Amino acid sequence: MIAPLTSNTQAILLLTAPLVAGRNDSSAELLTFGEYNRLARMLREKQKQPADLIGSDASDVIDLCAKVFGRARLDALLERGFLLSQAVDRWNARAIWVVSRADASYPRRFKTRLKEDAPPLLYGCGDAALLEKGGLAVVGSRHVDDELIIYTERVGRVAAEAHRTLISGAARGIDRAAMNGALQAGGTVAGVMSDSLERAAVASDNRESLMDKRLVLVSPYDPAAGFNVGHAMQRNKFIYALSDAALVVSADFQKGGTWEGAIEQLERLHFVPVFVRNGENGGKGNRALIQRGGRPWPEPHSGSDLIEAMKEAAAAVATEPQQETLSFALREKTASSYDEKSAKLFVTPSKSASSSEQTESPATRLLSSVRQILLQELGEAQTESQIAELLGVTKTQAKTWLIQLVEEGTLKKLSKPVRFRAAKSSDQLL
Repeated sequence: MIAPLTSNTQAILLLTAPLVAGRNDSSAELLTFGEYNRLARMLREKQKQPADLIGSDASDVIDLCAKVFGRARLDALLERGFLLSQAVDRWNARAIWVVSRADASYPRRFKTRLKEDAPPLLYGCGDAALLEKGGLAVVGSRHVDDELIIYTERVGRVAAEAHRTLISGAARGIDRAAMNGALQAGGTVAGVMSDSLERAAVASDNRESLMDKRLVLVSPYDPAAGFNVGHAMQRNKFIYALSDAALVVSADFQKGGTWEGAIEQLERLHFVPVFVRNGENGGKGNRALIQRGGRPWPEPHSGSDLIEAMKEAAAAVATEPQQETLSFALREKTASSYDEKSAKLFVTPSKSASSSEQTESPATRLLSSVRQILLQELGEAQTESQIAELLGVTKTQAKTWLIQLVEEGTLKKLSKPVRFRAAKSSDQLL
């Protein structure tokens, strides 16, 4: 039986979800991910929660948020109750549940690891408890030969023998092979989908495993949504966030979601140790990932071998210093381009500042340096590729910073084509 939606989840669905079978409701402009995060911060500061937007005193809370998002827009979104009831009926008929970031039942690893990057909503089918168990993430290319499929199914069977949940993306190729191998061996599986959850929830080849509580399928995107390249790329960090260790079976060199996700994990997120299939048949992409910090896969032949390999990797990661991923080119720019105008934006904390204000993490210091440079260099708009070259980093890393700086209002994102420039006072929402 599907648990009723909490009031918080209902409010977040009204604000951010399409509700019309995978299409946007043309009657209202949905809040984007960045806008929802901004609204959530506003509510927290006033000791409110999303449910207060649909409660008995909703009008006053809506007025508070309307200063930024507009009263007419919020009213149009929050008045979609009939559409929401239809969507819930459709999801219930397919045994699809929904939780939000404001719910206690939301996956703990998403909250602790992703923080505000955690998706506001998570749709799922199957036993949600599997999302709390950790396990081995297995990722790889969609287009692989039969030999690699057989290899990956064997990895899934070893994970099942080790009683470790197999976590993957449920896409064809490596993902599905790993999941099939684990399920056929009696193991448990968590599939993080970027599209078509509705279809997967009723698929005959998933039914038995879902009913036996050995499979859970989840997605941060509307259950009826079709394939979207951006969603498929973003999905990778959710897979890593749920796991204890990860294995990259195959990755194309410097392209594709598997490569981008692994690089993001190795160079920025550092959630878990990342193993990479090694050897003569590993391919150029796999060899490059090992050079960038991936761990050669020790080819465990049994469950006990896998458990030992994961323990050793976790212990090694715990003792490794976290390095700032600041390239030489970026360091040079930071040192040489600091002018008086920038200095006013980045004042050194006074002695009276609290210790928490003075003790910044490496990631925070790095972002401050990037912010400083881009404020100076982006008087004229530049593309993501140009900015990555300017900073001397990968496009994945540049994109991560750009998202953060746009959300905080430092940069303005332009479209047709997509470019970024330093924000002006006229860009600020009123």
